Amino acid sequence: MSRIGNAFSSFFGILFGGELPPDVAKAYGFIKASEVKKPEAPKPAPKVPEVKPSDGALQLLGILQRDARLVDFLMEDIAAYSDDQVGAAVRTLHEQCGVALKRCVSLAPVIDGVEGTYTKSEAAGSDAKQGLKFIGNVPAEGRAPGGLLRHKGWKAASVDLPKVNASVNLNIIAPAEIEVE
Repeated sequence: MSRIGNAFSSFFGILFGGELPPDVAKAYGFIKASEVKKPEAPKPAPKVPEVKPSDGALQLLGILQRDARLVDFLMEDIAAYSDDQVGAAVRTLHEQCGVALKRCVSLAPVIDGVEGTYTKSEAAGSDAKQGLKFIGNVPAEGRAPGGLLRHKGWKAASVDLPKVNASVNLNIIAPAEIEVE
């Protein structure tokens, strides 16, 4: 039975590999046992970088910093500036952050209604139930049939963040800048 196995092994080894399999060559004395090559261990698969829940948040914060300098504005002490100066800075910041946010996230209202009008909680639909927050004189069970819509709410209809290179450290929101003279 081993001869038939060796014959098949030899046939397919020569057909597909172009050489006699080492175990067959050794069995029939064509090569010495010391010359038999041991099969190489398979190379481990490249390590896939672990995606953490904070990665998307850090990436979006980095985009808002890069495009609108949001973190710089929020971390600066603005007490010394007049309201007019802060207002002028916020106008530009508001525009730039809006553009960056719209490029990365498509937002939709949780309830597409007019704020200040009566809205039934069932009319909001089952998808919106996770996004409802009852405020004011709420019954003990925490649900109400409806009330005045004070805020439509926002949900992410889609998120389109750019792919991140594995070598990028997302904890660096903005790199330090050193000017060389």
